[in-house]
Amino acid sequence: MIDTVLFDMDGLLLDTEPLWGECMLNVAQRHGIPITWSQFKETTGLRIYEVTDHWAIHYPWRGSAPHDVAEEILDEIIAASKKRASALKGVERSLELLRDNKFKIGLASSSPMRMIMELVNHFNLTHYFDCITSADAVALGKPHPAVFLHCAAELGSKANQCLVFEDSVNGMIAAKAARMKVIVVPDEHNFNNLGYALADRKLRSLEEFELSML
Repeated sequence: MIDTVLFDMDGLLLDTEPLWGECMLNVAQRHGIPITWSQFKETTGLRIYEVTDHWAIHYPWRGSAPHDVAEEILDEIIAASKKRASALKGVERSLELLRDNKFKIGLASSSPMRMIMELVNHFNLTHYFDCITSADAVALGKPHPAVFLHCAAELGSKANQCLVFEDSVNGMIAAKAARMKVIVVPDEHNFNNLGYALADRKLRSLEEFELSML
């Protein structure tokens, strides 16, 4: 029986996903890192510190260390998100519905914890969650299932009691690898991607979510 619901953050709760590429490119250009939009696919799903480590190996530059570049990207995306992002349609309604019906609610994101906390606080979502976790706390990020298993453990839940909401294919794979049910909410241009075939259900937005789906 499902009694625990776990949420991703970027692209699912908040429309921050497009800002990642923009901010990464801005910072890379400032440091003379020879990265273009086309190379971002090489690091899809990696944590930001893994991304800049990858750049240092494959696109080396002189100057700031990879960790410092990652921190600069985080500073930029946090600032951009506060200024330009918003909670996506149906987010607060879904969270309120789950909370009012006594579900345990967790957030399990690949973003660093300082970004998660700044943004969920800024958008006034913190109070909905019984547990907030980051892939910072585990050895491997998505598509590895560690962050979802860690969040479930923090909530005292078993994997077969959990449903995950995700927007990305890598996140869906992570949830499935954790042996959890998963509802995907892809962005519009990815909605028909066959990679989402493993999902238990697919929605166009969280506005479509109803408790009967559980």
